[in-house]
Amino acid sequence: MNVPVPSSDVSLALAAEVRGRRRALGLSQQDLADLAGVSERFVRFVEQGKPSIQLDALLGVLDALGLELVVRRRGT
Repeated sequence: MNVPVPSSDVSLALAAEVRGRRRALGLSQQDLADLAGVSERFVRFVEQGKPSIQLDALLGVLDALGLELVVRRRGT
């Protein structure tokens, strides 16, 4: 039986991954924003797990950190 993961859990997991990777690379939030072409405020929102963010901007942040977003069927 597949149990859906609440979007808030996904947002918080993504936030932790982005924050951890940014820190591991020694980047400030402003550094990451500059690399990704987004505002520092947007980076802050991602790292806070805000549930409503622009996907294209999020993909820019992930790309700047060498991360990728993977979509797969649940339960696989």
